Amino acid sequence: MDVALSFLHLVFVGFVSLFPPVNPIGTALIVDPLLKYLSPAERRAASMKIAIYCFSICTMTLLVGTWLFKLFGISLPVVQVAGGILICRMGWQLLSSNQDEKDSKASASPESAGRSYEKVEPLFFYPLSFPMTTGAGTISVLLTLSAHGTSGDLATHFINLGALFVAVLLMCVMIFSSYAFTPALLKRLGPSGEQIVNRLSAFLVFCVGIQIATGGITALLKGVS
Repeated sequence: MDVALSFLHLVFVGFVSLFPPVNPIGTALIVDPLLKYLSPAERRAASMKIAIYCFSICTMTLLVGTWLFKLFGISLPVVQVAGGILICRMGWQLLSSNQDEKDSKASASPESAGRSYEKVEPLFFYPLSFPMTTGAGTISVLLTLSAHGTSGDLATHFINLGALFVAVLLMCVMIFSSYAFTPALLKRLGPSGEQIVNRLSAFLVFCVGIQIATGGITALLKGVS
């Protein structure tokens, strides 16, 4: 009973800890313009690919993340700074872009409906899966959780690792649901509400990038001093 409770507790802690850096609902609103012209079936397929990529990134982080960083001599603060810069760049591009102009050009293009999936497919891994959905913040959380989960004997280690995998799987299911069914939410918001949410979400992405980069810089400065 104690083992089961500990397992469920770690699943809950892992899911709750992953939710802020992943932010599946907010990120889904940000990437919606890229998936806007996909058919419902294509959008579900795109959402599934992004969720699979995110699951792969999280799984590799849990299994070999710490070892890989040590192999290349990369510290976690460096990952935070690099990821934060990438997220800031992405948020700034979204803030400074003229979305209305892009939408009008896309709708006027006769190829927008037929070839849109092929055009956006190269973006599924970078930047949609990494670093926008699962970036430096997610990696930091996973490395921290896996480090705390390694205490104890070998059996406890594998139980804790299994709990973190379940938490990651649940988060990826939420990523798929958020990305696949964003149009239903935006339909309720209307065009003006959609534009407001997109701009606010882009600003939040920019702020999140600054926060992640600042945390990494602070950790590096503490290490030097």
